[in-house]
Amino acid sequence: MRANDEAAAALQEYAELFALSGGDAFRVRSYQKAAKAIAGFPDDIAAVDVRGVPGVGEAIAKKMEEFLQRGSFRQLDDLRARVPEGVRRLTRVPSLGPKTAIMLYEEFGIDSTSALGEAIASGRLDGVKGLGPKTLANLLKGIEQLEQSSRRVHIGIATALAEQVMASLRAERIGHAGSLRRMKDTIGDIDILAVAPPSIMADFRAQPYVAEVIAAGDKKTSVRTTSGVQVDLRVVPAGSWGAAMQYFTGSKEHNVAVRELAVKKGWKLSEYGLFDGDRVIAAESEEDIYDALGMQYVPPPLRQGGDEVRAALRGELPDLVELSDLKGDLHTHTDLTDGIATLEDMVAAAHARGYAYYAVTDHAPDLTMQRMTLDKALEQRERLARLQERYPGMRLLHGTELNIAPDGSVDWPEEVLRGFDVCVASVHSHFTMSRDEMTRRFIAACENPYVDVIGHPTTRKIGKRAGVDADWDAVFRAAARTGTALEIDSYPDRSDLPSDLVRLARHHGVKFAIDSDSHAIPHLEHQRFGIGIAQRAWLTADDVINTWPLHRLLTFLGR
Repeated sequence: MRANDEAAAALQEYAELFALSGGDAFRVRSYQKAAKAIAGFPDDIAAVDVRGVPGVGEAIAKKMEEFLQRGSFRQLDDLRARVPEGVRRLTRVPSLGPKTAIMLYEEFGIDSTSALGEAIASGRLDGVKGLGPKTLANLLKGIEQLEQSSRRVHIGIATALAEQVMASLRAERIGHAGSLRRMKDTIGDIDILAVAPPSIMADFRAQPYVAEVIAAGDKKTSVRTTSGVQVDLRVVPAGSWGAAMQYFTGSKEHNVAVRELAVKKGWKLSEYGLFDGDRVIAAESEEDIYDALGMQYVPPPLRQGGDEVRAALRGELPDLVELSDLKGDLHTHTDLTDGIATLEDMVAAAHARGYAYYAVTDHAPDLTMQRMTLDKALEQRERLARLQERYPGMRLLHGTELNIAPDGSVDWPEEVLRGFDVCVASVHSHFTMSRDEMTRRFIAACENPYVDVIGHPTTRKIGKRAGVDADWDAVFRAAARTGTALEIDSYPDRSDLPSDLVRLARHHGVKFAIDSDSHAIPHLEHQRFGIGIAQRAWLTADDVINTWPLHRLLTFLGR
């Protein structure tokens, strides 16, 4: 984990503890805003003056300097001692706020999610002011969601940890396998394979990110990291690298299907290679193994145990969309609303990525906390027009992220929407509407002629909020009928649409936008996670509107 991420996590924890201890709400927000700014700052704060980060004043800077020196700061230590751990555990339950957590702890002695679940089930909390039947039902859902998420982390956390582990070890060859390589949106544990001498195991166990050694051996070592995620390191022979990667990437269902093909030929497939008796048919590369079995190479994201093996045998696997196919990003934010970086810095960062086009889509006015106005939007449009002169090779698009109201309407009237190059429309509130109401809400947004893309459609936040309930077949049919693209939001705690819904939407003829939803410069790199979702859903470049040339994209947008 980067120093920025660790410092931001500590400051966010401090903000939460400060709120729990009855701290001033304005100061809580300033700490949260500074934490967000530090996490999104493009430079390593350990190598610069943290006062250069937007939103970081002298008091917060001193806390961060102390954190960089010793891994904590005095005020955080004090609050950790003052706020009971039981209260802190309760606040991790989605929809359970600090005041309620303190009340439950002080009045009922509830100090854990399991105790809360038991209290709700036994009826102890029935009739308590502020805890009606619907609230208690939502708390039970939150407890279940928290228990599920505590066993898994989203792909952004897992990727950063895997890259940290691989960078810390010296090996002839090293790579990650398992569900992370298959680009699943949540990961249980991380599998690392290496061609290296046995001494790599001692080096691995000695790393600062190791909190506990679960099992140690010459060929496999398992550790629990400081972030709570298990990492398994395996040493494999150089000559068996391909077979080992194929075996440990999985999925189990995919491997069973592939091994059955080998058995039918009288061969044996294991992590050491594909064998005919003692004769090695293929082992060094995955491509050789699939080729020997008479099938196309199956990219890791497709290895789900579905129909990919049959398709590979028929030579019918699609030419999957790649990160290099993306020509732009259609959903990004600046510090005009809830982003961290300036318009100028975000545009420069997009240009550095070689994009042919780039859209700025700050929030519209109905998300009142962002304080957007039409005057601010028009002033931003003028700034963007001036910036366009500096970047003649990259088309700058002025867009907006609209809010889909409960009735399906959006923020601005037609005469205002007509002036934007691209309109993304997203649900940001009223998440608990009924299935029928939510379905009508999305269909109404799709039928708005100025809505080009439905942003993060399920609205889920992995580990925090489940997706909304809608008749997705009906929504996807409407999107296909109206020519409205659906977003694959690449932000790793969203990963939205999930791959199963992307594949269903594609079946209905929907097109997609793979967007970063960036709120800071480092977030532009999230596109790789969206590409993973698209690949798991069998998408080609033609399915994704921001792989298209500019003239085709503008035609699709009706501009």
